[in-house]
Amino acid sequence: MFSAMVAAALSTVTVHAPRADLSLEVARTQSEREYGLMNRSQVPPHTGMIFVFDDDGPIQFWMKNTDVPLDMIFIGADGTVRKVYANVAVVSPATPDEAIPREGAAAKYVIELRAGEAAADGIAEGVRLDLRGVPPPA
Repeated sequence: MFSAMVAAALSTVTVHAPRADLSLEVARTQSEREYGLMNRSQVPPHTGMIFVFDDDGPIQFWMKNTDVPLDMIFIGADGTVRKVYANVAVVSPATPDEAIPREGAAAKYVIELRAGEAAADGIAEGVRLDLRGVPPPA
Protein backbone atom coordinates (compact mmCIF):
# COMPACT_ATOMS: atom_id res chain seq x y z
CA MET A 1 0.00 0.00 0.00
CA PHE A 2 2.79 2.44 0.92
CA SER A 3 4.56 1.83 -2.42
CA ALA A 4 1.33 2.66 -4.26
CA MET A 5 1.05 5.93 -2.30
CA VAL A 6 4.68 6.78 -3.07
CA ALA A 7 4.17 6.02 -6.77
CA ALA A 8 1.03 8.17 -6.87
CA ALA A 9 2.95 11.10 -5.37
CA LEU A 10 5.85 10.97 -7.84
CA SER A 11 5.80 12.91 -11.08
CA THR A 12 6.48 11.04 -14.30
CA VAL A 13 8.53 11.96 -17.32
CA THR A 14 8.94 10.46 -20.78
CA VAL A 15 12.51 9.55 -21.73
CA HIS A 16 13.17 8.69 -25.35
CA ALA A 17 15.32 5.57 -25.78
CA PRO A 18 16.44 4.30 -29.20
CA ARG A 19 13.60 1.76 -29.54
CA ALA A 20 10.96 2.91 -27.03
CA ASP A 21 9.57 5.82 -25.09
CA LEU A 22 9.91 5.16 -21.37
CA SER A 23 7.42 6.42 -18.80
CA LEU A 24 9.51 6.93 -15.68
CA GLU A 25 8.60 7.98 -12.17
CA VAL A 26 11.01 10.69 -10.99
CA ALA A 27 12.84 10.23 -7.66
CA ARG A 28 14.21 13.72 -6.88
CA THR A 29 14.53 13.80 -3.09
CA GLN A 30 16.74 11.75 -0.79
CA SER A 31 13.75 9.84 0.63
CA GLU A 32 12.32 9.13 -2.85
CA ARG A 33 15.72 7.89 -4.03
CA GLU A 34 16.12 5.68 -0.94
CA TYR A 35 12.70 4.05 -1.41
CA GLY A 36 12.96 3.69 -5.19
CA LEU A 37 11.20 0.60 -6.54
CA MET A 38 11.20 -1.24 -3.21
CA ASN A 39 8.28 -3.59 -2.53
CA ARG A 40 6.92 -3.47 -6.09
CA SER A 41 5.64 -6.82 -7.29
CA GLN A 42 5.99 -5.86 -10.96
CA VAL A 43 7.39 -3.23 -13.29
CA PRO A 44 5.38 -3.06 -16.53
CA PRO A 45 7.11 -2.81 -19.93
CA HIS A 46 8.57 0.60 -20.82
CA THR A 47 8.12 1.91 -17.26
CA GLY A 48 10.45 2.35 -14.32
CA MET A 49 12.10 5.07 -12.30
CA ILE A 50 14.72 7.73 -12.93
CA PHE A 51 16.80 8.84 -9.95
CA VAL A 52 18.05 12.42 -10.18
CA PHE A 53 21.14 13.44 -8.19
CA ASP A 54 22.70 16.81 -7.38
CA ASP A 55 26.08 15.96 -8.86
CA ASP A 56 27.57 13.78 -11.56
CA GLY A 57 29.74 11.43 -9.51
CA PRO A 58 30.12 7.95 -8.01
CA ILE A 59 26.81 6.34 -7.03
CA GLN A 60 26.02 2.88 -5.69
CA PHE A 61 22.69 1.05 -5.82
CA TRP A 62 21.50 -2.16 -4.20
CA MET A 63 18.46 -4.43 -4.35
CA LYS A 64 17.32 -4.27 -0.72
CA ASN A 65 13.57 -5.01 -0.47
CA THR A 66 13.27 -5.05 -4.26
CA ASP A 67 10.99 -7.88 -5.34
CA VAL A 68 11.68 -8.01 -9.10
CA PRO A 69 14.96 -8.26 -11.05
CA LEU A 70 15.96 -4.96 -12.64
CA ASP A 71 18.25 -3.37 -15.18
CA MET A 72 20.22 -0.44 -13.70
CA ILE A 73 21.39 2.24 -16.14
CA PHE A 74 23.97 4.82 -14.99
CA ILE A 75 23.88 8.03 -17.06
CA GLY A 76 26.06 11.13 -17.18
CA ALA A 77 24.79 14.71 -17.01
CA ASP A 78 24.86 14.91 -20.83
CA GLY A 79 22.53 11.89 -21.17
CA THR A 80 25.24 9.43 -22.21
CA VAL A 81 24.82 5.92 -20.80
CA ARG A 82 27.98 5.05 -18.90
CA LYS A 83 27.13 1.64 -17.47
CA VAL A 84 24.29 -0.88 -17.73
CA TYR A 85 23.87 -3.62 -15.16
CA ALA A 86 21.45 -6.10 -16.75
CA ASN A 87 19.18 -8.44 -14.82
CA VAL A 88 20.32 -7.47 -11.33
CA ALA A 89 18.98 -10.28 -9.18
CA VAL A 90 16.64 -10.05 -6.23
CA VAL A 91 18.24 -10.84 -2.88
CA SER A 92 16.62 -12.70 -0.01
CA PRO A 93 15.03 -10.49 2.65
CA ALA A 94 17.17 -12.41 5.15
CA THR A 95 20.40 -11.15 3.54
CA PRO A 96 22.24 -8.81 5.94
CA ASP A 97 22.73 -5.29 4.57
CA GLU A 98 26.51 -5.68 4.44
CA ALA A 99 26.13 -8.79 2.23
CA ILE A 100 23.83 -7.21 -0.38
CA PRO A 101 25.80 -6.63 -3.60
CA ARG A 102 26.17 -3.04 -4.81
CA GLU A 103 26.28 -1.88 -8.42
CA GLY A 104 27.78 1.47 -9.20
CA ALA A 105 29.34 3.96 -11.58
CA ALA A 106 29.74 7.71 -11.97
CA ALA A 107 26.35 9.19 -12.86
CA LYS A 108 24.00 12.14 -12.57
CA TYR A 109 20.99 9.92 -13.29
CA VAL A 110 20.17 6.26 -12.78
CA ILE A 111 17.25 4.54 -14.49
CA GLU A 112 15.79 1.29 -13.20
CA LEU A 113 13.72 -0.83 -15.57
CA ARG A 114 12.46 -4.39 -15.38
CA ALA A 115 15.14 -6.95 -16.23
CA GLY A 116 15.79 -7.23 -19.96
CA GLU A 117 14.17 -3.91 -20.82
CA ALA A 118 17.40 -1.96 -21.40
CA ALA A 119 18.57 -4.27 -24.19
CA ALA A 120 15.08 -4.52 -25.70
CA ASP A 121 14.82 -0.73 -25.82
CA GLY A 122 18.28 -0.25 -27.37
CA ILE A 123 19.92 1.14 -24.24
CA ALA A 124 23.64 0.31 -24.07
CA GLU A 125 26.85 1.98 -22.96
CA GLY A 126 27.63 5.01 -25.14
CA VAL A 127 24.00 5.59 -26.19
CA ARG A 128 22.71 9.10 -25.55
CA LEU A 129 19.22 9.42 -24.06
CA ASP A 130 16.97 12.45 -24.42
CA LEU A 131 16.57 13.70 -20.83
CA ARG A 132 15.29 17.21 -21.62
CA GLY A 133 12.05 16.75 -19.64
CA VAL A 134 13.71 15.41 -16.49
CA PRO A 135 13.36 17.89 -13.59
CA PRO A 136 16.29 18.82 -11.33
CA PRO A 137 16.71 17.29 -7.87
CA ALA A 138 14.45 18.75 -5.20
